[in-house]
Amino acid sequence: MNPITHILDTFPMLILDGAMATELERKGCDLNDSLWSAKILMEQPNLIKQVHTDYFAAGADCAITASYQSTIEGFAARGVSRAEALRLIQKSVHIAAEARDEFWEQHKSSDRPKPIVAASVGPYGAFLADGSEYRGDYQMTEEELMDFHMPRMKALIEAGADILACETIPCLSEAKAIVRLLQKFPGTYAWISFSAKDEKHISDGTPVAECAKWLDQHGQVAAAGINCTPIQYIPSLIKECKKNTAKPIIVYPNSGEQYDPDTKTWNGAACAEPYEKSAQNWRKCGAQLIGGCCRTTPEDIKAIADWARS
Repeated sequence: MNPITHILDTFPMLILDGAMATELERKGCDLNDSLWSAKILMEQPNLIKQVHTDYFAAGADCAITASYQSTIEGFAARGVSRAEALRLIQKSVHIAAEARDEFWEQHKSSDRPKPIVAASVGPYGAFLADGSEYRGDYQMTEEELMDFHMPRMKALIEAGADILACETIPCLSEAKAIVRLLQKFPGTYAWISFSAKDEKHISDGTPVAECAKWLDQHGQVAAAGINCTPIQYIPSLIKECKKNTAKPIIVYPNSGEQYDPDTKTWNGAACAEPYEKSAQNWRKCGAQLIGGCCRTTPEDIKAIADWARS
């Protein structure tokens, strides 16, 4: 069964978690590394489990795994074998599921759904670690992108993820490659969320309306929307998606600070408006799956949960 439909049939919205890397850094991890949070899968997986638990406690209905930047190619560059890389990729799902099951055993409640585990499938640009996930200028064919994504997607599905979180996708061609791969796994669902450059276009310049319209045709796509994008663009992007798809709209933007992929630093201030106030507006615009991406925290997710369940 489509896990998102299963939840939205009973509850008005699904609350996602927030940033993984931000929390790992707050716990003392150094993520200035091409593997980013995937590095912690090798070094301190217990900290990843703690972050998942913190978000569940804050009210999240979904844990996004620490596999965004986990790829066979990325691990290979660090001397990790293919077999070990696949084990680590699957471990990201097992950690999240274990945190979810332990939390739910102690906090079963009728006013929220049992949380789901969404296995993060980051874009090809995340493996490059050069900011390409905000440009989408890969110069690769759909077939080449399918070859890249296939081993990780297969491993995550076999690890037992409830759904795939195909996120920060910068170009429609990569989304098409992922959806074509999904068709090789009947019964598997994914959400597709793009990174965007302005109020109406994803990162490579394709209108988000065109993306939503294309995704609307595909039954294994459980939700469509935007993540890892400046907060001010979100209301317009939701409306553009809503006009072109009947699928649930998912949004989990950044805190409002701006990321510089060259220096790998964040600049500027977070949005002056409280995060939950922005989230309330996104809900009014039509989003049903709402959470946070880079620089958001369990406190932000708790604020969303407090008003959503009040």
